[in-house]
Amino acid sequence: MSRAERWADLMPRLISAVVMIAVGGFAVWRGGVIFDVLIAASCGGMMWELLRMVTPHRQGLALPLGVLAMGAVLAASLLGGTYGLAMLLVPVLLGVIGLDQRRGTFAGFGLWVMFAAFAFIWMRSALGLDWMVWLVAVVVATDVAGYFAGKALGGPKFWPRVSPKKTWSGTAAGWLAAAAVGAVFAAEAGIGLGVVVLSVLVSMASQAGDVAESALKRKMGVKDSSGLIPGHGGLFDRFDGMLGAAAMVLLVLSIWGLPGGAM
Repeated sequence: MSRAERWADLMPRLISAVVMIAVGGFAVWRGGVIFDVLIAASCGGMMWELLRMVTPHRQGLALPLGVLAMGAVLAASLLGGTYGLAMLLVPVLLGVIGLDQRRGTFAGFGLWVMFAAFAFIWMRSALGLDWMVWLVAVVVATDVAGYFAGKALGGPKFWPRVSPKKTWSGTAAGWLAAAAVGAVFAAEAGIGLGVVVLSVLVSMASQAGDVAESALKRKMGVKDSSGLIPGHGGLFDRFDGMLGAAAMVLLVLSIWGLPGGAM
């Protein structure tokens, strides 16, 4: 491969990254309907990708299911409570009914996507901008620290069969970086060091999300979840870590509440 070919996708990757940062950053800052619709649309796109990966021969179901998932997330955010959570199950159940194979795989990943999308909307609405910034910072710090530590230190692989590039050194560095983000956030917000523990748990969940999506793609024999994002693959490829992090936050906060009672 020539040098030109090796860097051929650099410009599409950079342009896509700038657009994602600009659109996502504005939506997170603005909140409200803009944020909710963006998250719901992303959820619909990931459900579309999921069904196409799991059952390529039933692709006709993918678009209707994606649209339904988008509507279900918006409805859940409006209804809240038991009825809202029940709405999140509808696209998954209908998808399972419409499939003729790999129903368990679709159900597991579909539930993860739906509830993580709801967690994003709930966090931005109920907890405000600061906690959303904290969540994004933890995931980004985990990824960046893991990448550079893994490259610099190397060492034993974390799970070579599923994710050959991940090392234990990079994984641990991600936890430390997340703890540092949590410590800074705790100091700024004055809410105690419980958020440091939460940050590490969220970091682990982010890494687990990345590994889970990698395992799914390897099982399905695909390189990317789709080609929706030029130079980056699909929505699932870019936001698997965020999905894991959001799901962990929803689980922890629903059981124990926020550290320091900063709800």
